[in-house]
Amino acid sequence: MPDSVTLEDSDVEVRPGFANDRLVRLARAAIDRLRLDLDGITVLTEAASGAYGTTAVIAAMAGADQVYAVARDNRFGSSSHHAGQTLALAAAAGVAERIEIVTGSPYDAARQSQIVTNSGNLRPIDAALIGHLPSNAVIALMYEAWELRSTDIDVAAATMRGLSIVGVNEQHPRINVFSYLGPLAVRELHDAGIAIYGCHIAVLCDNSFAPPIVLALESLGARVSLAQRCDELPKGPVDAVLVALQPAATPVIGSEQARQLADRTGAAPVVQFWGDVDRPALSTVGISVWPRQAPPAGHMAVLFPAIGPEAVVRLQSGGLCAAERVFRSGPSAAGGSSEATLVNGAPTALALTS
Repeated sequence: MPDSVTLEDSDVEVRPGFANDRLVRLARAAIDRLRLDLDGITVLTEAASGAYGTTAVIAAMAGADQVYAVARDNRFGSSSHHAGQTLALAAAAGVAERIEIVTGSPYDAARQSQIVTNSGNLRPIDAALIGHLPSNAVIALMYEAWELRSTDIDVAAATMRGLSIVGVNEQHPRINVFSYLGPLAVRELHDAGIAIYGCHIAVLCDNSFAPPIVLALESLGARVSLAQRCDELPKGPVDAVLVALQPAATPVIGSEQARQLADRTGAAPVVQFWGDVDRPALSTVGISVWPRQAPPAGHMAVLFPAIGPEAVVRLQSGGLCAAERVFRSGPSAAGGSSEATLVNGAPTALALTS
C-alpha cells in the first residue's frame, strides 16, 4: 500500500490503540503468523514514530543481527523525535540493543545490509545508495509491485547490479492489509461529512482496491455505483465521488474528467482516496475536493493510522517477510503458491509461500 501523509504522528501517539505495549503485541503476533525469521540478516530501514516506528522493531524482534534505522527531519517531526519513539518501542520489546540509529549518511550501514526497505527516510533509493549495497541485497518495496512509483527507486541501477526489488502481496491471508481499505475509506468519507448510511456514493476505481471499499460502504447502508472511468458512471446526483484510481503521469482526474463528473453526478464532492486530481479544474466546474490539502503526487490521501496501527504492522512485517524469502531462496521463492512479476527487468516477488 502506498505511503499516506495526511495524519500527523503526534495525533496518533496519544491514542490508546498506539500504546507501546499494544504495538509490541501486534508485532509479535505478525512475526509468529508469518514465521518471520531474520536471523543472520542485517536490515537497513527507517526510524519513525507512530505505527511506522514498528518497522525497525519488527526486524529486531524477528532476530535480525543488526538493524540500522535512519532518522531524518520530516513533516511528522524531528529526527530526534523519530529516533526517540523508535528506541522507546524497541525498549518495550526488549530489542533496543539490536537497533542503531543513523542520522548521517546511510552508506556505511548500506554496505553491511542484506535487506533495505523502501521507507520514507531512505527514499529515494538512488543509484548512489544502491551502489553501496552488497551484491546479494534485496530491496523491499513495502507495498505491492504494481503500485511502484518511479520516483521511489532507481530500478535501472538495481537491475544493473542484479538486485531483487521485492513487493508484497497485501492480500495474502497472513498479511491481509486490503481488508483495512474499506474502513479507511469509511473514515475519510466521515471526515468529509458523508454519513455513508443511506447515501449514494460513486466509486471510481480501476484496481484491486474496489472489492474491499465497495463491501465496506454497502455494509454500512450505502448505495454504490462503481466505475473505472468518469464517463462510465450512471447519470444522476450522488452524495460523493470516491476516487481510488491508480496514479499516472498526469492527474487521473483532469479537466475532461472534471467536466464529466459535473455533468454526471450533479457536481458532487470528490473525496480523493488514491490517484492525483486536478483541484483547480474541479473547482472551475463547481466541485469541491476532500481532503483540502493535496497529498504528494502518487500518494494516498489518508493514512492507515487514522483507524489504528494494525494495517501498518501487517504491511511492514509482510514487506520484511517477502524480502527475507527472496533473500534466502532467490527470485524462485516467488514461484509455486507465490506470484512473481518483473519491474523493468528487476525480479519482484509479489507474494509469500503459503
